[in-house]
Amino acid sequence: MFPFFSRSKMSDAPEVNPAPAKTHEPHPLDALTGGAFSAATSGERASRIRDWLATQPATEQLQEVFKELSGRDKGAARAVRERLDEIRRAKGQEVIAAEWAEKAQTLLAAPKLNIADALAWQRDAAKAGAPLSREPLSLLKVQVADRVKVIEDLQHRVQVQREAAVLLAQRIEVLSTKPWRDAHAALELLRADVARWQEQAQELTSDASWASVEARFPPLLDASRGQLLVVWEAFQPAIAQAVAAAEDANAPLPPVPVWADELRSARGLPTEAGAAAAAAAAAKPARVVKPKVAPEVAEKAAQVVREALATLEKETAEGHGKASAGAAAALRAVLKVQGKHIDNALEQQVHAALVAAGELEGWQRWSADQVREDLVAKAEALLNRPEGQGLGGRKMQETLRNLREQWKQADQGGAPNHALWKKFDEACNSAHKVVEAWLDKIRTEAAEHKAQRLALIEEVKAWAQEHAASGDWKAINRALYQFGDRWREGGHVGEKLFAELQPLWKQAIALAAGPLEAAQKESLARRHAMIEEATALGAAPMLRIDAVKALQQRWQAEAQTVPLDRKHEQKLWDAFRKPIDEAFNRKSADRDRAVTELSARDRVVLDASKALEAANATGDAQQIRSAMQALEAALRGQAQAAEAVASAQKEEPNQAAALVESAQDATEVEANASADAGVDASAEDGGEAAAQSPAPAPTAPKPVARPVVAVRGDDRPGMKKDAPTAPGRGGRPGERRDGRPGDRDASRAPRADARFGDRNDRGGRFGDRPAYEDRGPRLGDTAFRAQRDALEHAQLALKKLAAQAHGEALTQLLTAWEKRDAEQIPGTQDLGGRVTAQVRGAWAQALSSSPQGDASEALLRLEMAAEVPTPAEHISARRMLQLQLLTRRNDPAPAQTWGQDAARVLASASDSANARRLQNALKTLLRK
Repeated sequence: MFPFFSRSKMSDAPEVNPAPAKTHEPHPLDALTGGAFSAATSGERASRIRDWLATQPATEQLQEVFKELSGRDKGAARAVRERLDEIRRAKGQEVIAAEWAEKAQTLLAAPKLNIADALAWQRDAAKAGAPLSREPLSLLKVQVADRVKVIEDLQHRVQVQREAAVLLAQRIEVLSTKPWRDAHAALELLRADVARWQEQAQELTSDASWASVEARFPPLLDASRGQLLVVWEAFQPAIAQAVAAAEDANAPLPPVPVWADELRSARGLPTEAGAAAAAAAAAKPARVVKPKVAPEVAEKAAQVVREALATLEKETAEGHGKASAGAAAALRAVLKVQGKHIDNALEQQVHAALVAAGELEGWQRWSADQVREDLVAKAEALLNRPEGQGLGGRKMQETLRNLREQWKQADQGGAPNHALWKKFDEACNSAHKVVEAWLDKIRTEAAEHKAQRLALIEEVKAWAQEHAASGDWKAINRALYQFGDRWREGGHVGEKLFAELQPLWKQAIALAAGPLEAAQKESLARRHAMIEEATALGAAPMLRIDAVKALQQRWQAEAQTVPLDRKHEQKLWDAFRKPIDEAFNRKSADRDRAVTELSARDRVVLDASKALEAANATGDAQQIRSAMQALEAALRGQAQAAEAVASAQKEEPNQAAALVESAQDATEVEANASADAGVDASAEDGGEAAAQSPAPAPTAPKPVARPVVAVRGDDRPGMKKDAPTAPGRGGRPGERRDGRPGDRDASRAPRADARFGDRNDRGGRFGDRPAYEDRGPRLGDTAFRAQRDALEHAQLALKKLAAQAHGEALTQLLTAWEKRDAEQIPGTQDLGGRVTAQVRGAWAQALSSSPQGDASEALLRLEMAAEVPTPAEHISARRMLQLQLLTRRNDPAPAQTWGQDAARVLASASDSANARRLQNALKTLLRK
């Protein structure tokens, strides 16, 4: 209460001098705001803030000042906040303006502009708060309005053109009631008017905005064009025929009755209407001369009549049927009062306007009746449709609704026709019985569907209570899907009824799906934990395969226990396997990188394989064999290194030990590389054992093991009958082997422990195979595949070259037989190992002499030896020869004498049939 006393007078505390007041430092924003923060009063601060706002500061400065000032003086800060809100609204309006400007540009760029869309753009833009009074929306608004105005002008011109076509047609019809000379005089003017009308119609259709005109206007223009052209095309030939009939008395008369009567009168012939016209003229009273009236009365009457006449002409030009009828009635009423005071010219104008109005009214009534008759026919056709083509209930309802709407529009354009309306209404009511039956069926089905859906809801509730404690989540998920399918297929119900049933269904299905959703939530948590575990396993430096397999089994068990949505489950699975796949990819990349690093031996094998492929391409057998030997030498390079170590051991033990150690190091490096590349472990062990054991002393080269060929002593085609049968195992099944001849264990020497000799003492795994040679570490994948492919290609090439050589040798032999030239017989090497020098000499001797002897029996023996078919005409001879050979027990078989038989054939004369038989037999015999 007493701010000047810092201490109470009754206090015992000693008096302390107060500290001097601190001098307030100026605020950093004072310089910016003109001292608003250091002002003493709120009004002064507000005044300085307003002065500062007049300088249009930046938005950042406004925000900074508002932040500091709002805590000191909210009244002064209100002006700053209002300026910020105004800037914010301006930015918002810019965004809105850009959005609606884009919509307007889309409307203007479209080839077809709907007037309703254009008007809706302006209305919706104003509702959205778009600044239509500012650029660019103001300019776009003007462009849209101009475009709409152009379209509306086109539509109005279509109506004008329609009425102009009606007036032109009326002019032509009026001319048909006047003398033909008047019609002929107006022909050129009419032609110009019709051409001008067509040009104007063409301008309308060629306008750029014609595509935006409403759909009902183009048919109106086309109908007017068609009606006008029909009348005009009928008028021109009629007037031309009238002119021709006037010039030539024998020419036919025009189809117009007035013109025909006029021409008959000109020819002096009686007319059909002449007598009636004369009688009417005689009975017609003489025209009464109008009395003279005062000028002011005549002027007033003429003014009143002109006003009524102008109204009628305006309504007639615009095509308003009802309005023109009213205006015509008003003009007749005025004419009854003022008709006697007007002159003849005005009276003629009045009569012409009344005729035009009457024609328009009649044309509109006729056109409206045409539309009504068409609607009546459509309504009656709904009942007379053939069986199987009737409309359904909904389609019938829509059709009847459209027909009644069209009838209302027809009534708006002309006077009603009660007779046609009665027929139309009866037809529509009869057709509506189909709609009533359909509606009854819909109501019945809706009631059934409602009952079914209510029963399904109760079934879901009962099922939920029954399976509340079940743990078979897959069965629960399957049942929920089945309930959903049954609900979707429950039939159609009304929107109101569906809105009532849908909440009940959602409540029931939520109750049934509650336990499953809880289990799915827990399963999601476990799967996310497994994903994190998989990420940790994949990021580890050493990939633990056992842990990965266990984790994958846990994931599979979880996925099989708790089902999830398919897409969600697939996303989780992708996230789970991604880190593991990346880890395996890294491991595969490391393995591939190790494989691709070729050793020296692999490079040698690769070079030898490429050389063999190049030799295969040449087609030279000698080069191929040389390249194969070079590749085999490269493959045996490790064994040669071992032999070098053994030879060096004899000379100098230290040097041998160094070689062994270097060989072991090289072998271990290559073995490790092969193991990383996925090579068999057994090969690695064999390679290490071969590298660590001392190399044996060089010995004599081992004989090449011949392949074992199974031979049977039977008479099958292609088999050697003279070869002995291979010995069996020497005993019946079940008996033990006791070293009898033919037993492969008989050659083994028993050891001291009563077992067969040690494997190291044998020549290999089996008694008939050589021991394993020291091959060293296996090749890398690239080198192994390259040498394997090269050897396969070389074998195929050699086989192909051998077949070609065999065919060429046989062809040369047949050519030598045909020309009887022994020098052309191929050499023994070309003919193969089956042809000895003695056999070739016999063939040369046979070709050296002149043809002699019969070769039929020799050919049969050759075919029997080769076991090839005999031509049909020689089958009987072959059978007879076979019977004869059975009786000659001591004679050699054909397979033993085929060389001599071939010489007998070559000694005979050559012909095409025998040459073909000899070729078929030797083709087989030379290969055996």
